[in-house]
Formats: sequence, C-alpha cells, structure tokens
Amino acid sequence: MELKRHIFLIGYMGCGKSTNALRLSELTGAELLEMDEEIVKSQGMEISEIFKRYGEPYFRDLETELIRSLKDKRPAVVSCGGGAVLRPENAAAMRESGTVVLLTAEPETVWDRIRDRTDRPLLAGNMNIGYIAEMMEGRRERYEAAADLTVSTDKKTVDAICAEILARIGGAKPGEN
Repeated sequence: MELKRHIFLIGYMGCGKSTNALRLSELTGAELLEMDEEIVKSQGMEISEIFKRYGEPYFRDLETELIRSLKDKRPAVVSCGGGAVLRPENAAAMRESGTVVLLTAEPETVWDRIRDRTDRPLLAGNMNIGYIAEMMEGRRERYEAAADLTVSTDKKTVDAICAEILARIGGAKPGEN
C-alpha cells in the first residue's frame, strides 16, 4: 500500500511511536523518519547534549524546521518527538501534509517501557509514575487537539496497532500491501 500523505505518530515518550513507525514503514513501503534521530544526525550530538548546551527552545526550533522540510517530500512514516506538537505551528504543518495519529498508553505502561532509559532529559531525576502521569496530563489537551485520530497502545500487539491505524486512515490491513 502506497501512502498518499505522511503519517505522523505523536504522543508521550514510551507510547510506541518508534516501534509502530518502523512496522508501518515495513507495511507500506514508505520511508521511516525518526525525528529525534534526524536531529541528532544534523547536530552531531545527542538530544540530552542539545538540551544541556542550547536549551529546550533551541531543540523545539529544530523540530519545527524538520517538520516544515517534509511538506513537499514523498510521504513517509514519521515518529515525532514527544514534544513536537507542543507548538501549534508544528501541529498545523503536520496536518497540512499528513495524518496525525496520537498513540496513547497508561502512565504505568509508559513507566514500564522507559524506566531503564537514560536518554530522556525531561525525566532526569523524575523517573516515576506520578511525574509521568502529571506530564502526560499537562500535554493531553495539545496532543488531542493536534490529532486526526487516537489509538491506544496498551495491551495490543504492534500488528494490531498498525492494522487499526491503517484501517482508520483508509489503508490496507497488514499483509495486504
């Protein structure tokens, strides 16, 4: 199945954006674009280092530039950084060139998925379910406003999640590409 528009996967860290983006890319034959990886490559440093040296606003500017650069490119599956849609102009640019899919998970699921990770600068010193829940709630409204559709990833396989996404955007089911 060939994509007509980009698929932007948004959501809080640990909701399954990278995992599902990879599988959607495999199913559709579309290019996979990991926003955080692209920024790391372009800057020659890890995201935690970008935050430390230049601050979060600089990092958010890099996200905005990357999203804008996709407008006239061939449709891809894009795994967005957790905060990419916090800027309204980013959400608008995504919706202009693609379908924005919000992946959700319960705070306990997120914590279980990311608790051993050290590459989450926004959770430094706050790796606990309560903080994650608070941060998720603080972003919920903006995530929901940006999304064309919402898919829960709790207790679902990657193939089930991707089948739901493709069915809801009018695509084929896995294996029908």
